[in-house]
Amino acid sequence: MKRLLAGTLTAALVLGLTGCAEPADEPLTEKPVIYLYPEQKTAVSVSLDYAGTLTATYPAYENGWHVTAEPDGTLYDEAGNEYSYLFWEGESKPDYDFSKGFCVAGADTADFLHETLAEIGLTPKEYNEFIVYWLPKMQENPYNLISFQSERYTDIAKLDIDPTPDSVLRVFMAWKPLSKPQTIEPQTFTPFARDGFTVVEWGGTDASYMKR
Repeated sequence: MKRLLAGTLTAALVLGLTGCAEPADEPLTEKPVIYLYPEQKTAVSVSLDYAGTLTATYPAYENGWHVTAEPDGTLYDEAGNEYSYLFWEGESKPDYDFSKGFCVAGADTADFLHETLAEIGLTPKEYNEFIVYWLPKMQENPYNLISFQSERYTDIAKLDIDPTPDSVLRVFMAWKPLSKPQTIEPQTFTPFARDGFTVVEWGGTDASYMKR
């Protein structure tokens, strides 16, 4: 996977296309989840500067998240409650870039995501959780236009993490359903190295609202 600008990979930029489904009224930045993998048990604070409206967070986002993280990614809040990751969701209408990406038949979505997310640098646990969330929304479409974003996502959803992680991977997929195939220049990715305290995030959005 590509280590883009300070080791972050940003999700898919969307091309406005003919043959798309009707645009969503309230486009969501859906289910970004944040995994924290310190080298030893560590108290971690995470704050999110989002250029939109947060619609859901878990655990509750109150002046940031403050958790204790274990090396395997298990998180505990101050009350001792256990979590697998930090979750947030919000509404915004960013102008994603679909100059590069992939056009994938709906029936091939699972195999495509499995192969591509592994190449980008997600672990089996991480990419399986990604796939089971997004696959039901995508597999019945004739085709999907998919692009993994970089600055277009990270600029609207900035993370501040203390202590500062050594490696950060942020995977955000913008996609559109299509009724017919679309030619697009493919994206390429360089390997992501998990060195030291590693933070991984994935999320996505149906960008049907975008017009050419």
